[in-house]
Amino acid sequence: MHIEQALAARAVARVIDDGASLSEALAEVDDGSELRGRTLVQELSYGTLRHWGTLDALTRKLSRHPIPDALLRSLTAVALYQILHTRAPAFAIVDRAVEAAAQLARPAAKSLENALLRRFLRERDSLLAAVQDDEVARHGYPKWWIDRVRRDHPADWEAMLAAGNARPPLSLRVNRRATSVRALVARFAEVGIEATQAGDWGVVVAVPRPVTELPGYADGAFAVQDLGAQLAAPLLGVVDGMRVLDACAAPGGKSTQLLECADIDLTALDADGTRLGRLRDNLRRLRHDRRKVRVVEGDATNPGPWWDGKPFDRILLDVPCSASGVARRHPDIKWRRRAADVEAFAAGQSRLLDAAWPLLATGGRLLYVTCSIFRAENDQRIDDFCVRHAEALRETLNFPEGVMHRGGQILPSASGGRHNQDGFFYARLRKNP
Repeated sequence: MHIEQALAARAVARVIDDGASLSEALAEVDDGSELRGRTLVQELSYGTLRHWGTLDALTRKLSRHPIPDALLRSLTAVALYQILHTRAPAFAIVDRAVEAAAQLARPAAKSLENALLRRFLRERDSLLAAVQDDEVARHGYPKWWIDRVRRDHPADWEAMLAAGNARPPLSLRVNRRATSVRALVARFAEVGIEATQAGDWGVVVAVPRPVTELPGYADGAFAVQDLGAQLAAPLLGVVDGMRVLDACAAPGGKSTQLLECADIDLTALDADGTRLGRLRDNLRRLRHDRRKVRVVEGDATNPGPWWDGKPFDRILLDVPCSASGVARRHPDIKWRRRAADVEAFAAGQSRLLDAAWPLLATGGRLLYVTCSIFRAENDQRIDDFCVRHAEALRETLNFPEGVMHRGGQILPSASGGRHNQDGFFYARLRKNP
């Protein structure tokens, strides 16, 4: 276990101290060990970052002086996560962390690590109570993030923050061209995999596992997609024969669902050529690559080089954003984002809206989507856009039963929620004459 603890500590330190993404950090520390070891490193890294606010506050409380070594600080947080949130025996966690301390820092660090963790075991309740006075420790987010959510969502802010710290479910979207929700659930049941229907398109697997191991993956029976994201294509309301633009399409979850809704003429656009490769892979696996779809590498804010001048009946604009609504899936986001990033994303979102609007046919509809819970990226962007464009009418959206929302803001769900979704935002605009 001490090897996995050490690798997780390195990954966490890369995120906290260097601003690396967790996926980058995990790739850097991958030592080629067996799957079980890599899975444990991933579990420890995700869990530690999910609860970093509390774990870091506890680490600072445990030591009379600041811990100078970033890796030792991260290792202590990893061990505290294990003690608080896993079933591993506390004595084994401490013993292995002491071994890892020598590996990460220096032999003399063993005594310090042992003292810190033994003190926590002795004073656990009082230490946990002491850090609750700190909002960052209590809620597990940076102070600026807490303040913004409290201001933007005064009735829901605490529940939204708590939901962002929950473990996300493994949610699938059925490929309706290949099977049905009921048939996929039955197929899983035949091999002992418990799953339940969620909404019109979704299946939630009770015990998450590698999706490539699920029956139907290879033959394109489903795609991995959060239940909140599965709302996009139905809300756009495509029908056969429509000319449709997915303006920020990669890696293709929403594009492929659009192709499952109707026989449309789809342009799937993205500026990132690498991510477009994933989109093409998804089109092939889901058997959509022979449908009327054009995959284009291009900048949505500069249509000239790729647009043929013919207006689109529907535009899906799933814009780059802070991703604050998917923190439960990507806990590193909480500690990598800065308050200034939100304003930078908002400026880019306005540019994308202004660039996409002229491409929409009169009478057509544009669906604006983010995976954010910050108002500056959501309602405020749409309000400002409608002021600039008098011909834009914001339509009322009707969400399926069980979807918790406030207007167009989809609220992130607590564990076990009826419609267990990430936090998304939707606004649909109609272009009047």
